[in-house]
Amino acid sequence: MRISKYKQLAASCLLAFSCSACAQTEHSFEVSKNLDIFNSLYRELDALYVDTIDAKKVIGVGIDAMLSNLDPYTEYYSEDDMGDLKIMTTGKYGGIGSLIRMRKDSTIIIGEPYEGMPAAEAGLKVGDVIVKVDNKEVTKSMVTSDVSDMLRGEPGTTFVLTVKRPGEKKNREFKITRKNIKLPAITYTGVRDGIGYINLTQFTEGCSKEIRKSVINLKEKGAEGLVLDLRNNGGGLLSEAVDIVNLFVPKGLKIVETKGKVKSANAVYKTKSEPLDTVIPVAVLVNGNTASAAEIVSGSLQDLDRATVIGVKTFGKGLVQTPRDLPYNGSVKLTTSKYYIPSGRCIQAIDYKKKRDGVKTEKSDTLDNVFYTRKGRVVRDGGGIMPDIVIKHDTLPNILFYLGNDDVLVDWGTKYEQSHKTIAPVADFSITDDDFADFKKMIKDSNFKYDRMSEKRLEDLKKMAKFEGYYDDAKSEFDALEAKLVHNIDNDLELHKKNIKKMMADEIIKRYYYQSGSVEESLKDDEDLSKAIEVLKKK
Repeated sequence: MRISKYKQLAASCLLAFSCSACAQTEHSFEVSKNLDIFNSLYRELDALYVDTIDAKKVIGVGIDAMLSNLDPYTEYYSEDDMGDLKIMTTGKYGGIGSLIRMRKDSTIIIGEPYEGMPAAEAGLKVGDVIVKVDNKEVTKSMVTSDVSDMLRGEPGTTFVLTVKRPGEKKNREFKITRKNIKLPAITYTGVRDGIGYINLTQFTEGCSKEIRKSVINLKEKGAEGLVLDLRNNGGGLLSEAVDIVNLFVPKGLKIVETKGKVKSANAVYKTKSEPLDTVIPVAVLVNGNTASAAEIVSGSLQDLDRATVIGVKTFGKGLVQTPRDLPYNGSVKLTTSKYYIPSGRCIQAIDYKKKRDGVKTEKSDTLDNVFYTRKGRVVRDGGGIMPDIVIKHDTLPNILFYLGNDDVLVDWGTKYEQSHKTIAPVADFSITDDDFADFKKMIKDSNFKYDRMSEKRLEDLKKMAKFEGYYDDAKSEFDALEAKLVHNIDNDLELHKKNIKKMMADEIIKRYYYQSGSVEESLKDDEDLSKAIEVLKKK
């Protein structure tokens, strides 16, 4: 009887193994078959198609189409694009250290120089129109990436940049030496009401050491609590995230575990060093653009009951990418695993496999499975990190979006800068009513236009009412509502004066005090920071 049972068990195991082997063989056959089809198809096209085919372009389109069916984080980098991957992982590149942008007239201008970088040191200003890089003219057919490629190069190389400064007839020439540009991971630190503040923008190589130095410095200045601002931080290196958490929790704790299809993708990341401070109260600020490594830090500190998380629900990117070398000096950054933070939860919001299969997948406001923090508090998975304290914010008016992307704000800022050699420190600076009146006049003179969503919705409603036969009976009501919603730029500017003034202040401050000044200005009326300070001061 027992022998019969063992035989049945052995037969079942053998059958399962056989089925698995068959499935693997079938999968391998499908891969070989389809690669053969693709290869043969391209050879036929190359040999017989009526026009000559650009192999790099056509196969590049095929690669992009294949990867677009996966997730947005799996990307191919050709030899020409490897610099972008390097910038992403290290934050470094050889160039002038400035953002550039395109105006409506298709000219390319200096958008925002970085402090201490070649562009700023040479004297380039926001609004300078780029005319030539060495002897190569910048034409209106070029896009920003074309000009960016011209400005980048090996550190130490020198070129002449010709620009046209607004209000000047003669072009200016600047001799600029490219240097190794490292984008700042920490843009601003400071102390307010006895609470230290650190703004971390990205998880690049070495940022954990910068955080360590900043914490020590803030404590020396009297900080008795700490706010780590991870809002709009899209992530970066996982190892740096673990090292930052390690600053505040003991050695030997599991911070994140990765699980993938292959063994090499599975790993457990623990704190390896003695912590810097396990006592100082910590708050972490997050928003909908807090993602990946930033979610590991905020989620791990929450799971370990080491910090209070404040803001709105994070993005929900629980996927890990690994660069893999490809032939001819290319690379692919592909998703190899999901990460799980100390409570055991994965915060990935979108199931891309379901999306490929045509199943609707959306991030929801209610998260799924229940998990528990070290002290037994309930946390959930499946859609980002839900803050311990949620701060609801008013939606920014539509007009601010259009003003932020219009040339008129840059032009007004340039005009202001040209008439003010210096301005007050950030803490004391403010936009006056006269400044606002001057900006209003410039807006109206520039024939600034923007879409009003209320007008669009009303027009859609009218079309639907006509289609369904209700319009004639409700025409008087529609006419009355249309009269109320008439476009009035004066009223709209006055209605949103406070927010517009903040936007104007940021445009000016970044020209004098760069990125750190811009962050400091944004914190003046920051609800999240105010709440964090209030919480941290409760002993």
